[in-house]
Amino acid sequence: MTLADGAPARRYILAGHACAAPPLEPALYVVSTPIGNLGDITVRALETLAAADLICCEDTRVTATLTLRFGLAAPLMAYHEHNAERQRPKILAALAEGRTVALVSDAGTPLVSDPGYRLVRAVLEAGHRVVPVPGASAPLAALVASGLPSDTVLFAGFLPQKGGPRARRLAELAAVPATLVLFESPHRLAASLAAMAGALGAREAVVARELTKRFEEFRRGTLAELAAHFAEHPPKGEIVVLVAPAAEAAHEASEEDAEALLRVALADMPVAAAAKDVARRTGLDRKDLYQMALAIKGGGGEEEP
Repeated sequence: MTLADGAPARRYILAGHACAAPPLEPALYVVSTPIGNLGDITVRALETLAAADLICCEDTRVTATLTLRFGLAAPLMAYHEHNAERQRPKILAALAEGRTVALVSDAGTPLVSDPGYRLVRAVLEAGHRVVPVPGASAPLAALVASGLPSDTVLFAGFLPQKGGPRARRLAELAAVPATLVLFESPHRLAASLAAMAGALGAREAVVARELTKRFEEFRRGTLAELAAHFAEHPPKGEIVVLVAPAAEAAHEASEEDAEALLRVALADMPVAAAAKDVARRTGLDRKDLYQMALAIKGGGGEEEP
């Protein structure tokens, strides 16, 4: 639907009804979108996206699902880490012309583990307004249902993929007196949880998966127990990991934690190497861990280290 002058109609469709969107003042509107269930969109978000002259998004195909669902007609522009330097001047030019621009991510609140903050800084430096339109957020949705302390929280994003940088980052996080909230990809989850167990100790943790979607799951346990579970049951979907503060946990690894870590290590290592790796992570005796690893493997087959 378009107006007589060819401009897109400022409207959205909600529950089968066409709703008019009030005009917006020129600004960059940072708009939160659903993290899975499209019913979590806010009325203000719909009004903003309907009234915007331009919607900047990570993936136009993903955002098109949202715009089609709610009858939104504003044009879409891809803005992501690979084209940000090229697209940013176009967005600044649109704002300078008095147009309204909405920024969305593929899901949830923009700027959380995405490059949108560089755009926000550039917009502010150019003298334009930035207006937040709050809504769904995966870290907050996971936190409120986790059962972990929520008075002091640190969002740490994604851990580094390589072992050395990841170990250094975890060493920094170990002393933080807060519930840690992290993102992780499905194929790295078990390894990351095992690394956390070694660096952070026997802390209580929660893995939240597919939040607000049909197969939403919250799995709770120690870091080592969760590492063992997801090594045996590789997950799918979007994942948030939450780790209790150090004050909430015993720091010495239990026999159950050691066994869980060994099961993860034995998936990729021989017995002696697995025992050495878990000893390094936990401070437990390597020979005791070797005997435990032999028992897990069924005994025999390797000389004691």
